[in-house]
Amino acid sequence: MQGYSFTSPKQAGLEDLKIHESTIPSPKPDEVLVKVDSIGLNPVDYKLIGSPSSDFEYPHIFGLDAAGTVVSVGKNVTDFTVGERVSGHNNLVNDGTFAEYAIFPDYCLAKIPNKVSFEQAAAMLCGAMTAYQAIFRKMNLTGKKNILIHAGAGGVGLIAIQLAKLMGLTVITTVSSSKIEFVKSFHPDKIIDYKKEDVTTEVMKYTNGVGVDLILNTVSGEAKTDIEERLAYNGQLVWINEAPESIDQNFLAQQGITISALNLGGAHRSNSYSQKRDLGIIATKLLNLVAQEKLNPCITEILPFDQLVSGLEKLYHHDTVGKIVVKILK
Repeated sequence: MQGYSFTSPKQAGLEDLKIHESTIPSPKPDEVLVKVDSIGLNPVDYKLIGSPSSDFEYPHIFGLDAAGTVVSVGKNVTDFTVGERVSGHNNLVNDGTFAEYAIFPDYCLAKIPNKVSFEQAAAMLCGAMTAYQAIFRKMNLTGKKNILIHAGAGGVGLIAIQLAKLMGLTVITTVSSSKIEFVKSFHPDKIIDYKKEDVTTEVMKYTNGVGVDLILNTVSGEAKTDIEERLAYNGQLVWINEAPESIDQNFLAQQGITISALNLGGAHRSNSYSQKRDLGIIATKLLNLVAQEKLNPCITEILPFDQLVSGLEKLYHHDTVGKIVVKILK
């Protein structure tokens, strides 16, 4: 089979990512072999390619998200059968999804509803699952009225906006000037052009000086300001990329502020089977929302397999909105 891989730990960067031939793997007792149809691209992909994990074995195939058809299952697998359409967010340490075939742990897979395409399923994994986990696993929505979602044009932000609207929250989002028109189609209540406007000033003006109840932070360097200047009393911040800078614990206590970390893929490397299985449960819930036409996967580009690297380059340069999916046309 063909797959995008590194053959040596000395390699790093998109310029070193090439297609190589390898043997189709066989699933272990709790694994599923999937013939890949569509691949979802994520910022974490180019980050891992630029700085490979010390846990990788070589050759190493990259990629976390894919949708396809089950071709074989391990002896302990009972929930999936050959011929079923599935999608999943894989363990970054293992060989990944940038290939014609991929191995998945059975716990992380979701069955794709008939109304959902492979492309849509591949688009509803890493970023969408992160948004879902933030809002439905981390945030306490009781009594909360509004939310600030950073980077509303990104893979996490676009799904988070839609999920927050489904829950009846007033949504404020930050977007760069060139992406405002695209984000408007998802109907946030307030868009802040962070290139031209001061985010804190606009948040406080919109909330009459109170601040926001919830913040989903997906950008570096904003968490400390979110906590100290934008959160309302009893507010909550969920952060994804980097830990907030040192925060005065007395301030947090006085304001009743909660800070929650989110690490979606870390579940693969945990000792908790329930948390591992939740990856498949979250993916299933998102696919059902797509099937019900309550969620738009936000696919803006579908590339052939031989243009996968160019898709990652667009993500790296922030030269895209929505989701890029790669299709294996064979």
